Amino acid sequence: MTASQSAAATEAGRPKLAFRPLPVPQVDIRGFWGDRVDAVAARTAGILYDRCVEARMLEQIDPDRPSPGVVIPFHSPSPDEADSQGAEFTGSTVTTQMFWDSDWGKTIETAAYSLYRRRNPELEKKIDAVIDMYGKLQQPDGYLSSWYQRIQPGLRWTNLRDCHELYCAGHLIEGAVAYCQATGKRKLLDIMCRYADHIASMFGPEPGKRKGYCGHEEIELALVKLARATGEKKYMELAKYFIDQRGQQPHYFDEEARARGADPKAYHFKTYEYNQSHKPVREQDKVVGHAVRAMYLYSGMADIATEYGDDTLRAALDRLWDDLMTKNLYVTGGIGPSAHNEGFTSDYDLPNESAYAETCASVGLVFWASRMLGMGPAARYADMMERALYNGSISGLSLDGSLFFYENPLESRGGHHRWKWHRCPCCPPNIGRMVASIGSYFYGLADDALAVHLYGDSTARFEIAGKPVSLVQTGNYPWDGGVSFEIDTETPVEFTLHLRIPGWCRNAALRVNGKMVDLDAATSDGYAAIRRAWRRGDRVELDLEMSMGRIFANPQVRQDIGRVALSRGPLVYCVEETDNGGGLHRLALPRQSRLEAHAEPNLLGGIVTLSAAGRRTDTENWGGDLYRAEPPATAEATLKAVPYFAWDNRDHGEMLVWLREG
Repeated sequence: MTASQSAAATEAGRPKLAFRPLPVPQVDIRGFWGDRVDAVAARTAGILYDRCVEARMLEQIDPDRPSPGVVIPFHSPSPDEADSQGAEFTGSTVTTQMFWDSDWGKTIETAAYSLYRRRNPELEKKIDAVIDMYGKLQQPDGYLSSWYQRIQPGLRWTNLRDCHELYCAGHLIEGAVAYCQATGKRKLLDIMCRYADHIASMFGPEPGKRKGYCGHEEIELALVKLARATGEKKYMELAKYFIDQRGQQPHYFDEEARARGADPKAYHFKTYEYNQSHKPVREQDKVVGHAVRAMYLYSGMADIATEYGDDTLRAALDRLWDDLMTKNLYVTGGIGPSAHNEGFTSDYDLPNESAYAETCASVGLVFWASRMLGMGPAARYADMMERALYNGSISGLSLDGSLFFYENPLESRGGHHRWKWHRCPCCPPNIGRMVASIGSYFYGLADDALAVHLYGDSTARFEIAGKPVSLVQTGNYPWDGGVSFEIDTETPVEFTLHLRIPGWCRNAALRVNGKMVDLDAATSDGYAAIRRAWRRGDRVELDLEMSMGRIFANPQVRQDIGRVALSRGPLVYCVEETDNGGGLHRLALPRQSRLEAHAEPNLLGGIVTLSAAGRRTDTENWGGDLYRAEPPATAEATLKAVPYFAWDNRDHGEMLVWLREG
């Protein structure tokens, strides 16, 4: 799909000043993020496919094989027994899960972006075969669900609350759009258009249609992608319907439960806050429930607010954003402290060692922040997108792209390590697809403006007023704050270039063709705006001071009282046992100690470490007493900290983000 076709496909209903992310094929990524995209293309994408096969997911989607539901099961759960992990069907030979279609969708999406980065005929052939299976599986009316066709046939659309039916459709739609963009192959896109048409025939405000929506949000943002890719407004309208209908009375999940003979009060999670359907979305003001579901819902809301210029949705989103930012966010950009509901608990409840902080949730925060930027450049959203990207999300993937965190705690006694896989394998393909598509988060394009949200070596190709423009960004970000841009265009073209001035940066300087720009006058909402007729060879230089220092938590966060975290630029740091010895809880960082930055090109792929003079509490002279009247002795110690995203990539051991002050 060309840039002009993409623009034409997205015109319906959107306000003039909407900013859209550039598609992955229009952004070439190098440097820090280029290394990570290469790791995903070289290893992660293939690993995801292999792990899906090892988990026997092909057996669930392949109509030419006997259905796993044919075997006599040890336990076959009813729809009402499904929990947040999805129901399982355990037979004598295979265990299946109802959300496996979503894992295939994300795996296809990761593979698609990886194939664009690095041709891999063998992987492409495998993905094509998976797509062929879905083509064979699809029913004549367009319906497509391996769970309800092969495991629990006859029960389609009977339990939207628990059973991930529309959620799976959403991820397959996203995979279809990506695969078409990357390879030019439309088969899966056509399959999912037929399925989306079927869904539209079943749900909506019209008489005779179901008034439901999915218990696990995802379909909303996927339909927006489909509408933008195809130019079909009906998919945008369906996404808007799902947003508008959520939480309305009479409550659909109550009616649905009664229709299948279940008591609505028997809901496992007791409250519809779990899936954010406790109120209509425009009335919501607190982030609640399952963190990933919340992020996907807010992402869909932001898309619809952008497309329709809906200020009522924007107001709700701003309330929810403020609640998350001021009361419910880890310093790493992780969210959701509780394993019980995989989500939010109470304000300021941010434990470190037991932090759940699911990788998918931080990825979802990136999605939400990115979509808020569709309504215009605002550093409050882009700064948080950057914080989550560089810390709480990519920590979920090992540097070589082969291992995965599900939970991302801020403290470990040495027993927390990345998985080869997970019984609920949502996070591996989610972090894979986000990293592989990172170029789409760098830039936002409006009719006569380009916003630069993220910094790093890259080339963006786009059109303004029908004129092709190329923007080449160079620098050594995030290790160095010097960033330069060079414009290439055949003929002069006038547009506004918006450059983010990060909130963590204490001093910044901006030059255009060597001439200093008054940043105070040019900056609004954290972005410097430069409007001019750009010509080939025009050069913009932005110098961002890589500020490093201490971060303190709100005193109401009881776990972090008397503690301090370290940061440099967008990166949050941690100490590891491999650098500092065991017993990290006995380390203390005096407030007067000076932080120093050290470039270490041969460590962890090339990073900048931080060091400071600290103190270590002594245990050797304590003796065998559990308690004493005298305090323990302390000794000088040099603390060494590494970026949080890079921890657990060397020797296994303890890790700590929040250091004691002392």
